[in-house]
Amino acid sequence: MTVDAHHHVWDLSVRDQDWIAEGSPLRRDFTVEDLAPQARAAGVDRTVLVQTVTVAQETPEFLALAEAHELIAGVVGWTDLTRPDVADELARLRELPGGRYLKGIRHQVQGEPDPRWLLRADVRRGLTALADAGLVHDLVVLPQQLPACAEAAAALPGLTFVLDHLGKPPIASAALEPWASRVRALAALPNTVCKLSGMVTEADPASWTADDLRPYSDTVLEAFGPDRLMFGSDWPVCTPTASYGEVLDIARRLTDPSTHTEIFGTTAVRVYGL
Repeated sequence: MTVDAHHHVWDLSVRDQDWIAEGSPLRRDFTVEDLAPQARAAGVDRTVLVQTVTVAQETPEFLALAEAHELIAGVVGWTDLTRPDVADELARLRELPGGRYLKGIRHQVQGEPDPRWLLRADVRRGLTALADAGLVHDLVVLPQQLPACAEAAAALPGLTFVLDHLGKPPIASAALEPWASRVRALAALPNTVCKLSGMVTEADPASWTADDLRPYSDTVLEAFGPDRLMFGSDWPVCTPTASYGEVLDIARRLTDPSTHTEIFGTTAVRVYGL
């Protein structure tokens, strides 16, 4: 089984995506029906659908999509981790249509002004509730927030933390440090996993090549190993820079064939319980 462990969908008639700039080619609807033929053509069997906005209504909608579409094997949704009744809310989501597809929760930590947001007492209570529920926490963070991620993962060994997009390294500038040291410190914790995703978005859109990405993919492969690394397309966010098939092909070229069973399948199946 080939798994795409990270993609999105949105319908602008249902909800605006206020993070998308006016005039961007992303400012249109992207649906499961748009993705499905591209996934089939690329040989992808199952996907994980990931939240896009911090709106409570999105998660039930995504669970219903998973119930309706065989392609989607799991959902990483959103709920307010600081709410006092977060454990009850997680249980409620699991009772909804498609609730069995809820595999994790993600918060837009990259947008939080406090670089230590993950270490707040109210957030830690929410993260503990995720662990108790058998869910994972996807991390969408910037390089300067990686130290807090490592502290949170060390403090909560019963929770699996999944780093999205390699922690958004500055690929366009070709700088490795301090990102590389920080991501290695996170990877030293056994309850952490990384997605091989989002690289083309961080590269120079006009001139990037696979060689520009290689130092970053090599860093996370060495740090996490293939059993804690999983492929994600980041479709459709990738599309202004590379097509769905191109992103998958690049990831395969950046990794040794001996690692492909894990990176493109079994890691995601195990971590998300697909």
